Amino acid sequence: MDRMLYVAMNGAKQTLQAQAAHAHNLANASTTGFRADLLDLRALPVYGAGHPSRVYVLAERPAVDLRPGAILHTGRDLDVAVEGEGYIAVLAPDGTEAYTRAGDLRLGPGGRLETGAGLPVLGNSGPIALPPADKLEIAPDGTVSLRPRGQDAASLAVVDRIKLVRPDPGGLVKGADGLLRPAQPGAVLPADARVRLAPGSLEASNVNAVEAMIQMVSLARQFETQVKLMQSARDTDRAASEMMRIS
Repeated sequence: MDRMLYVAMNGAKQTLQAQAAHAHNLANASTTGFRADLLDLRALPVYGAGHPSRVYVLAERPAVDLRPGAILHTGRDLDVAVEGEGYIAVLAPDGTEAYTRAGDLRLGPGGRLETGAGLPVLGNSGPIALPPADKLEIAPDGTVSLRPRGQDAASLAVVDRIKLVRPDPGGLVKGADGLLRPAQPGAVLPADARVRLAPGSLEASNVNAVEAMIQMVSLARQFETQVKLMQSARDTDRAASEMMRIS
């Protein structure tokens, strides 16, 4: 059987993986603070006996698109958007410290401050927990203040400060949970006072939905081409078998 079949099969497989990556980005086009996965296709010559005239393709996700998304004003007290470079520190499900741009905060069980995905937000000394209050404010520097229940409007008390970090963009990797972590396993980033928040706002996903759709259409056509090549390899093999039978 012509080895073109294996090359086309590999191309179809990698095209499907590329489609899955773009579909994942497109599905998160409206997810707060989402960072799109970048995809790269690498050519790998097939070495063996003779000249390496065949080339396989390998789909890789080498990095994450860290460009900021649009900041949308909501007016909600617990909504915050990170301005410029920087991230909010959260406690990941595996117990490690991770970083996100999703600022759709809420109060969870026991007054715990958490993201919309239920991840505890970290402060100066661990997850932030707030007592019952009539009003809650988050300052641009991450300071969390509240007015205890029954107190007058002027009595605001500082409770904690959201941990904000500003890592080197090239030193972050994205996990399967969608959270960013330092490339060095187990590393924890220090708080950075230069990072600022925009209270009452949220950052949208940085996925370009139109571009993602165009990429998916292009990949679908590439997949069809690979399938046609496999069919051509089958027809060639069948014709060769017929010729051998006649001879």
